Amino acid sequence: MGNFSIQDQQFMQRALNLAALGRWTTTPNPMVGCVIVKNGEVIGEGYHQQAGEGHAEVRAFAACTQSAVGATLYVTLEPCSHYGRTPPCALKIIENGIKKVVIAMCDPNPLVSGKGIDILQQAGIEVVVGLMEQEAEALNQGFLKRMRTGRPFVRLKMAMTIDGKTATASGESKWITGEAARADVQSLRAQASAILSASGTVLVDDPLLNVRWQQLPPEVRQHYAEQTLRQPVRVLMDSNHRIRPYHKLFGVQSAVWLVGGEKKPRDMSPFPDFVEAIYLTSQQSQLAALMDELGKRQINTLWIEAGANLAGSLISAGLVDELIVYIAPKLLGDQARGLCHMPDLHALADAPQWTLISAEKIGEDFKMIYHPKARHNSEAAC
Repeated sequence: MGNFSIQDQQFMQRALNLAALGRWTTTPNPMVGCVIVKNGEVIGEGYHQQAGEGHAEVRAFAACTQSAVGATLYVTLEPCSHYGRTPPCALKIIENGIKKVVIAMCDPNPLVSGKGIDILQQAGIEVVVGLMEQEAEALNQGFLKRMRTGRPFVRLKMAMTIDGKTATASGESKWITGEAARADVQSLRAQASAILSASGTVLVDDPLLNVRWQQLPPEVRQHYAEQTLRQPVRVLMDSNHRIRPYHKLFGVQSAVWLVGGEKKPRDMSPFPDFVEAIYLTSQQSQLAALMDELGKRQINTLWIEAGANLAGSLISAGLVDELIVYIAPKLLGDQARGLCHMPDLHALADAPQWTLISAEKIGEDFKMIYHPKARHNSEAAC
């Protein structure tokens, strides 16, 4: 790691801000931003917008107002070194005569991992790594976890009252939280690669489980028309085939994966063409097998909206990376329905522990974000 100036930090922060603009569209690729600086001035910048389109470095070079020969390039993730849907960015950097490259973090993708840096150094370019690494890590939690473990980053969303209830005793739950909190959920849904729920939730609430364009932040609606907005894949646990073609979610034409075990083949003929059956054949638990399968299908971030049974099973299995809890200023009493079902938990000492990451007020509700207390981030080595 090099010694970085305040100016270096400012340019990398700009690259990180640019990268974040792609959070709605880049999946399954990572978010990447790039800034090219010459004589202390930005001469070009860009960010990756969509898989198959130009990477951040390519867009930054295309935007340059003068020759990049002798310039310094700041990028949030190690430049790629392989031919995929686009040529290697490392070669593009060499071709443009860049003198120095400052990289926030290495790319754990086995196709890249250190190779991009080696190519640049062999070409005589000065390369320094590690500027604002933690910020770069936080930006691409889903992609990085999938590259390192083969599984997506799992966010479990739950909405509850002050006394930890999610519905009345009769099952009424619309709406626990207010409009502002529900709009925030739409924004987070839109950033996910897939949304996971279970047949029980579909039977009770008959949800669409999609992104509502009208409820997204204005800056998103300014850039993306409703008909071109990417919809997350909707993944539904339904081992007993309780979900039927008449449910509302099939009225939205975007991918649905119905998940079941190998012993119960499903008749798919009544379902629309965008619906696919997934049969889990692994000997491990069904939820763990599902995470492996979603990783193979390039799902970076999994957003979960489910009832108490699935929520409790995911937490008990240690599969949740981030817990997002919306707390409404209401009380439903001890006869109402609880947040998560964990029947095998008998001792307080065995209770899963969480670390509060952030808390904010959204409308009349509070939004709390937690990470598992024992969780540590693996570091990518170049």
